Order: sequence, then C-alpha cells, then structure tokens
Amino acid sequence: MKLCRGEAANLENLWAKLRSEAERLLEEEDGLRHLVEDVVLSRGSFSEALSARLGRRLAREDMPREMIEPLFAEIISANPAIAHACSRDLLAMFERDPACFSPLEPLLFFKGFMALATYRVSHQLWHDGRRWLALYLQSVSSEVFSTDIHPAARIGCGILLDHATSFVVGETAIIEDDVSILHEVTLGGTGKATGDRHPIIRSGVLIGAGSKILGRVEIGTHAKVGAGSVVLADVPPHTTVAGVPAIVVGEAKESNPAMEMDQHLNCYGSNI
Repeated sequence: MKLCRGEAANLENLWAKLRSEAERLLEEEDGLRHLVEDVVLSRGSFSEALSARLGRRLAREDMPREMIEPLFAEIISANPAIAHACSRDLLAMFERDPACFSPLEPLLFFKGFMALATYRVSHQLWHDGRRWLALYLQSVSSEVFSTDIHPAARIGCGILLDHATSFVVGETAIIEDDVSILHEVTLGGTGKATGDRHPIIRSGVLIGAGSKILGRVEIGTHAKVGAGSVVLADVPPHTTVAGVPAIVVGEAKESNPAMEMDQHLNCYGSNI
C-alpha cells in the first residue's frame, strides 16, 4: 500500500494526543478503564493501539483475539502506509464531523473508522496473495460494522465515512483522497460485466446519504451527490447532481464539498 498524496499525519504527535485524551477520559468515566487501558494506555504506538482495537472488535471463534490481533500488528508493522492512512482517516473524522469532540472518539467508537482500517489491512493481504484471509476479514467486518468493502477496491486516505451503516464498495471501485461519504451509499456495478465495472470517486467529493452510484462512472473532483440520488452517468467536476436518475442541478458552491459537509443542493434559482 502506497502512502497517500500529501503529508500524512505526524504519528508521534497524534499518539501523544490520543494518550492525553485517554487519561482525561478516565478522569471523567472510570467505567471505561478496561477498554481505555487495553487499547491505548498499555500500548506504545498508534499502530499497536489500532491493532488492539481491531482485535477486540473482530475476534471470533474462527479466529480468536490471540490470533487476529497479532495478524493486524504484523501487517501494519510491515506496511507503515497503513498506519499513516488510518491516521488521516481519523483526523478527517475529527475535523469534519461536528459531533466528534475528541480524536480518541473514532478509535474507540466509530465503526466507519474501524471499517476503513480493517479494509486497509485486507487490501494489503489481497495484494500479498493472501486472498482467502482478505475475504475472511471482509466478511467479519461486514457483520460487525454493517459495511461491505471489497479488499481489491482502491481507497485513498483522509476519508470521512460518517455513520457507515450499509456502505458498500465493489471490487474495482476507486476512491481518491479526501472524500466524505455518508451512510447507505453504494458504489456498485450494473450487472454481470467483468473488468472495471465500479465507480471512480475523485478527491474532494461529498456523497450524500443513501446515494447509489452504479457502473464505471466518474464523479469529478469537488463534485457533490445529493442524498438519495441514483447516479448512472459521469458527474463533471465542481457540480451538484441529485435525483433518480441523477441530473446536474447546479454548481457546487464550495471549493471543497468534502471538507465543508454542506448537504444543500444549491439548485439553479433555489436555496434547497
């Protein structure tokens, strides 16, 4: 897995912030001590904490925690780009989600963050030729986090996956860096076609809740897809589309919709 474009988060600074937040959390809520000490305070790095959190959530009879947590630790340690990508995802959620009041919150509680982190490990396994294990992680992640991300899909970093429930990504989909996606979004195909058959989402795109983007269509840089839309054709950069099927309804007034998170459609002659 390659490092995403742009500067990755400073992992040492992020880790120091997470530990500080964990200590403050325990001052306020001692009932979470076992979780916080296990995932954060007993760990020496963000990568170790990430492996512990995923191990806790994804352990099953088929692969108990004493097996799955070392697997995550091994893959993340051997591929530093995974931790960097996850750090950018975490910061994207903290910076763009007004309901997120601490960078520790996604690591402990956000299934969108954990689903993306699991995908990043399964993606590496897929490219290492360990495809059965990659598919196993996809299956368990789907059960636990209510998302279904094929390990062969290509996803950049700085991704906000808000709420995450029912998020589906097909095998040949591409999502570039710095994209914001709400729940119940599908990046799917249109039938039995083989080859490149899933959408391409360019950087800076905002995809509203419930949207279905189907086929090898391209959502252009800094475009916006309105909630509940069904997109079957390419979307030009810096435009807003909505409807079933989706049509262009105006320009995206924001220079970067993914960062602004404004769900208004900005229709021609309207403030909708």
